[in-house]
Amino acid sequence: MIYTVTFNPAIDYIVRMDDFKAGYTNRTKSEEYYFGGKGINVSTVLAGLGVDNTALGFISGFTGKALASGLEEQGMKTDFIEIEGGFTRINVKIKNDASAGAEDFNRTETEINGQGPVIDEEAVSELFAKIEAMTADDILVVSGSVPASMPDDIYEKIMKVTQKKGIMTVVDATGDLLLNVLPYGPFLIKPNNDELSEMLGEVLETKEDIARGAKKLRKKGARNVLISMGSKGAVLVTENDEVISADAVKCEAVNTVGAGDSMVAGFLAGYIKTKDYSYALKLGIAAGAATAAAPGLASGEEIERIMES
Repeated sequence: MIYTVTFNPAIDYIVRMDDFKAGYTNRTKSEEYYFGGKGINVSTVLAGLGVDNTALGFISGFTGKALASGLEEQGMKTDFIEIEGGFTRINVKIKNDASAGAEDFNRTETEINGQGPVIDEEAVSELFAKIEAMTADDILVVSGSVPASMPDDIYEKIMKVTQKKGIMTVVDATGDLLLNVLPYGPFLIKPNNDELSEMLGEVLETKEDIARGAKKLRKKGARNVLISMGSKGAVLVTENDEVISADAVKCEAVNTVGAGDSMVAGFLAGYIKTKDYSYALKLGIAAGAATAAAPGLASGEEIERIMES
């Protein structure tokens, strides 16, 4: 079984308007909502590709109940920990389409992200009990930022358990959160090229530079390092130090939110199916592109269509 952990899930409420003005009453021209959080995104795409998985994390209040029931209505498995007090956050994304001039069309986006509930020690202990119950046949995906109410070293504490139990672990985080878990040997990490450059303190632009930087993270303990590069494709350095690169799929990007999570899901689905890193990378690229070209997370059918083409 694949498990994903989302520490701070959210309902993303997206509104579009022609000319947003701060301080005035504004009316939307369209509205959408999605159940979000990096781990939940991975779970959603995996489910679309027919891969059995369970979403873990923390929910609270009426919004938490709506998120859990909404995911289950989509056919997903969840095992959330419900917290008393507060409510699962709502992230408001205001997409503004406004004419800035006769020859210029300006598109801007404003985000207002909620805080989420306070996650206490009892809830954290409950999460660890679920991880302790996993076996070496399971896979755990841990991704996203850590809420202020949780321990700063939560990633490392999780990795200590998964390393001890031989659980294959995927980590999608940035900065010290990622660097600090490398000694525990995560199966896969997936920073993007900018995050890789920031962690190593050098500008990495070409695929050769990216591969060299990824190998440095390999030497620190990661088994496989997948670097997403947006329109330039992706580079994978495998546990055998093989470098595999792939070009991006040409598509009109309308939404980059969740594209990286989709790549992780596609890669995992491909690896589980074939144990072939080249195929896994291709399916990851296809999944990321399919989501980038969709208003929300891509369906399994759309990902497969891109793979076939």
